[in-house]
Amino acid sequence: MDWKIFVTIFATVFLAELGDKTQLTTMLFAADKETSKVMVFLAASVALIAASAIGVLAGALLSEHINEKFLHYAAGVSFIGIGLWTLYHA
Repeated sequence: MDWKIFVTIFATVFLAELGDKTQLTTMLFAADKETSKVMVFLAASVALIAASAIGVLAGALLSEHINEKFLHYAAGVSFIGIGLWTLYHA
């Protein structure tokens, strides 16, 4: 196992998820006194695992048909675009 890649991916995804709508939704479900906190944790965890699995599968399929260097550029431009759009609408 390549721990450098693991830590890089973990840190990137962890930071991206902090304060986003997924975390806020999970907090709202957990705030309900009648809802099991363990159930909220398990359901949210399975949902994030499923979403990540879709991302991995989509990335694997794309990489078979599109040059990896182009995918890196496209991802970078997309992140910059989203950042600029967010700043513009803030």
